[in-house]
Amino acid sequence: MYDQFSFEDADILQIELAKKLKFQPINNVKTIAGADISFNKNSTTMYAGIVILNYPEMSLKAFALETYETSFPYKAGYLGFKEVPALMRVWDLISIKPDVVVLDGNGILHPRRMGVASHFGVLTNQATIGCAKSILYGENHVPENSKYSSSEINSRGDLLGFALRTKINCAPVYVSAGHLITQEQSLAIMKKCIGNYRIPEPTRMAHEIVNDFRTGKLKAGFHLVEQPLTLF
Repeated sequence: MYDQFSFEDADILQIELAKKLKFQPINNVKTIAGADISFNKNSTTMYAGIVILNYPEMSLKAFALETYETSFPYKAGYLGFKEVPALMRVWDLISIKPDVVVLDGNGILHPRRMGVASHFGVLTNQATIGCAKSILYGENHVPENSKYSSSEINSRGDLLGFALRTKINCAPVYVSAGHLITQEQSLAIMKKCIGNYRIPEPTRMAHEIVNDFRTGKLKAGFHLVEQPLTLF
């Protein structure tokens, strides 16, 4: 999908896609998805997965898995070009879409407002949230060392996201609206997704399941969980 793109091409597309971003509250969130990618170093095969959880219970309802071949290189700020095509292939396997999708990366907390969550959200017309493990951009203010504490991340006066403390004595995660949701609602939803780990449950569960897929423990396709599982 993007293998022939240069980074200059990618910049241009990100700027164009950012013009389509919309931020609005969503109501009656009952399901939330987590999306993640796993791949072996120096391999072109991407292992992609999306898990669907009941919200706010955080019980696993279903998951979908698929592979995708890409030669687009990894570079900070361009994660969407490497991961979004694979995630869209998984998305096509899901007939009943979740209310919101959390991606392991940034939303508008990005130099061109087009992190992987925003990129995926615009292309799928889906409400998305970015939840990154490290900060890419913006002026970060460290939140207090207490669970659920947060601090704004700004750039030139614009609110781009929040640093959210999910555990005491542990580095925060970085939450930002992706598409079709507000910054404030993104933060509120992610607070309800915190379990016993640093990484909130949607992307943590996605990471675990995708790794099992990459190592051969799970097969590609859509999988419905008959009895919803809580994986705290």
